[in-house]
Amino acid sequence: MAYPMQLGFQDATSPIMEELLHFHDHTLMIVFLISSLVLYIISLMLTTKLTHTSTMDAQEVETIWTILPAIILIMIALPSLRILYMMDEINNPSLTVKTMGHQWYWSYEYTDYEDLSFDSYMIPTSELKPGELRLLEVDNRVVLPMEMTVRMLISSEDVLPSWAVPSLGLKTDAIPGRLNQTTLMSTRPGLFYGQCSEICGSNHSFMPIVLELVPLKYFEKWSASML
Repeated sequence: MAYPMQLGFQDATSPIMEELLHFHDHTLMIVFLISSLVLYIISLMLTTKLTHTSTMDAQEVETIWTILPAIILIMIALPSLRILYMMDEINNPSLTVKTMGHQWYWSYEYTDYEDLSFDSYMIPTSELKPGELRLLEVDNRVVLPMEMTVRMLISSEDVLPSWAVPSLGLKTDAIPGRLNQTTLMSTRPGLFYGQCSEICGSNHSFMPIVLELVPLKYFEKWSASML
């Protein structure tokens, strides 16, 4: 999760989030180079006398400043489209979890099991134990196996929340009457926190998400204890 005064992204936990971080750095470097070039040209224009008045009419210059931005846009668009298709791709998920948004909590159903479902409410501040995080802890965590493809089916019964976990690179809107899907795969165990990231009503900020990613054998023990 994020720490106080953090300026960058959270550490990537999934391959998709790693790709998003690389794309962010790639795009930021292009923006930095363009900004530096523009600043350099502006400083030259303010400090240098114009001795070649015919430069602005040159066909070569016009060709360069037309083609160069197009090449830069292609350099940004191609990696972006690649990641976009990767995020929509679903390859034989090992587990499916249905997530429903309510006013103002989440409910989860493990559809591969006959009777494994529960509601997940935020723990009030007055009931927090030492070391627990305010507005982020829940009474029932979503336990999932790590290093396995998990499909999340996301919908809502009333309002329009958004199910988001930043360290996994996930953000999917929950819309009544519509079933959206996304996939996740964690490369390491741990607790990963998220929140509703769509202003869905008065208690929008009190719908936290906690994923507990564990090795498969611990997930099997947990699922057996919940049945």
